[in-house]
Amino acid sequence: MLSPFDDFPIHPSADPIATPATGDPNHYDRYWFNGHQRDGAFYFGAAMGHYPVRGVIDAAFSLVIDGVEHSIFASGAMPLDRSTAIGPVRVEVAEPMRTIRYVVEPNEHGIACDLTFRATTVAIEEPRQQRRSPEGILLTDHTRLTQWGTWEGTVTVDGEELRVDPAEVSGTRDRSWGIRPVGEQLQVLRQPMPFQVFWLWAPLHFGDRFTHLAFHEHEDGRRWLETALVLDPIPDGASACSGAGVRQCHGIGYELEWEPGRREIRRGRLWFHDPIEGETHIEIEKRFTFRMRGIGYWHPFWSHGSNHGQLETGRESIRLDDFEPTDFASIHLQNLVIAKMGARRGVGVVEQIALGPHRPSGLTGFLDGHP
Repeated sequence: MLSPFDDFPIHPSADPIATPATGDPNHYDRYWFNGHQRDGAFYFGAAMGHYPVRGVIDAAFSLVIDGVEHSIFASGAMPLDRSTAIGPVRVEVAEPMRTIRYVVEPNEHGIACDLTFRATTVAIEEPRQQRRSPEGILLTDHTRLTQWGTWEGTVTVDGEELRVDPAEVSGTRDRSWGIRPVGEQLQVLRQPMPFQVFWLWAPLHFGDRFTHLAFHEHEDGRRWLETALVLDPIPDGASACSGAGVRQCHGIGYELEWEPGRREIRRGRLWFHDPIEGETHIEIEKRFTFRMRGIGYWHPFWSHGSNHGQLETGRESIRLDDFEPTDFASIHLQNLVIAKMGARRGVGVVEQIALGPHRPSGLTGFLDGHP
């Protein structure tokens, strides 16, 4: 079936653009963004996802300020033309890989924003994430690009306007697409497969220098994915897709101090080997924890890909101290951290998912807090 995008020379196959490459209901295509005040005073997250096989599009925006996580959600039927709008939320790609606008129009829920992301670095392609069941069934297979930049605009919550100054507010955005468990799962594995995840993802901003560490570990600490990068701002005249100003690093290590009884860090040290500057150490200290349920991740009602009919919107405001830290919906999180790398001072996030045991960290059980 044809759609307006078929007028562009972007076809990867003989199919019309609106035809999914697979009938897997876990097929998705997603925008994700975060932003943070340089001193850690506030954080916001934003997202929008398309699920072509399920026929669903959803989006959410969340602001953490003064100890409260305020979120607005929208979900509905996905249009054939892959429109990047649902309810009051829309994403505008003003200049691909350079400038993105995220808007939540004024609405009955009292949360709105008009924010523009401008890229500071090139967009990098992270290692492809693929996992299969013991029977060889493909469970996860997705690609993600990540990019560092600044934010400008406004956020309004219950009539109070927050000005977002690009000199003070940095952030990271990603785009991911492929297959990842979303919505109600239909698959039943013939062989039991332990549900264990240990994921750390840390994009950090140090003014004119940017770092990235990401890895997945098995229960015994063996890694099935890892990456470490040092990035400089986009060189003059370079394409934002070129890989210019990016150094591939290796030798990732970490030491984490955990919050007692929780699966989240308090502070930590990260290190890697930079091919130019050698062994590089970063110290991180948490300001607060953002629960990713605020933009739909594992939310008990607004979970990604869930069916809410033609259109449904909603809001929640929860004090950070009121979240149950070992509830399943609270385990996927981003810690807003202040970072030190030698003489450099920076800000960013350390994202974590820790499900099941992880012997190097002393985690046991499925959701048991750190001892």
